Amino acid sequence: MSQPGDSGRYRRLTGTVLMGLTLLLLCGATRVYQAPEAFITESFGGTPPAAQTLWLTGSVGEGAAAILARRPPPRISYWRAAERTAFVLEEIGKEQPITAGIVIREGRIERVRILIYRESRGGEVRYPAFTRQFEGAGLGDDRRLDRSINGISGATLSVNALDRMTRLALFLDRHLADH
Repeated sequence: MSQPGDSGRYRRLTGTVLMGLTLLLLCGATRVYQAPEAFITESFGGTPPAAQTLWLTGSVGEGAAAILARRPPPRISYWRAAERTAFVLEEIGKEQPITAGIVIREGRIERVRILIYRESRGGEVRYPAFTRQFEGAGLGDDRRLDRSINGISGATLSVNALDRMTRLALFLDRHLADH
């Protein structure tokens, strides 16, 4: 049985819910698929090494800038143990940062995972059917991946951001291996 005033409460609740959904659609919603800490822990079998810092100065900074086509951050954290290096990187897709976890083993991509996606479109890059294309890829002398990656219609900028992040991770891993 309805009580007097229930229809007014229902209209207010419905209006609030619709306004919230509209804001989510207009602003895009942040989707956390895996916390960066959980990705690092999982990547090292439950026992991650301590985080280390790589300063992007000199030739490393120049190489990173060439890959990103912009000035890189001053430093990047990484985790390294048993011939495996993990990075958690961020790059702008269309308007918002995409956070990805990338594991490199012996100079090749072992795994790529979208951890946090903030764009309103292009989220298909998070699916394993897409990210598996990167597995086994290396970095050529021209700082390009040594294989082609199939794009996703409507997600070109997100695909390009992931391409830059994987190339940066391979480049930084190569630098770490040489030093």
